[in-house]
Amino acid sequence: MVRIICRCNEVTVEEIEELIEQGITDIEEIKRILRIGMGPCQGRTCLPLVVSILARKTGKSVEEIKLPATRIPIRPVPIGILVGEMNED
Repeated sequence: MVRIICRCNEVTVEEIEELIEQGITDIEEIKRILRIGMGPCQGRTCLPLVVSILARKTGKSVEEIKLPATRIPIRPVPIGILVGEMNED
């Protein structure tokens, strides 16, 4: 049975646990490798689940595991540019 944690990027519990077993226990690094939290929901569903998996597998408490940093765009972009209704000039 496949248990999907990140629906946006179809990341499974097994993929997360495999990284942890390889010694990758930093949530930022897991995010970069598996792209968790980078889909349309921006991690609202998967990040808390990944934190709980990390806590269970590493013996840390959930409070000890900090959520990955949220990065905003360097400069604001009008939405019209993104949907192709405006020129960038």
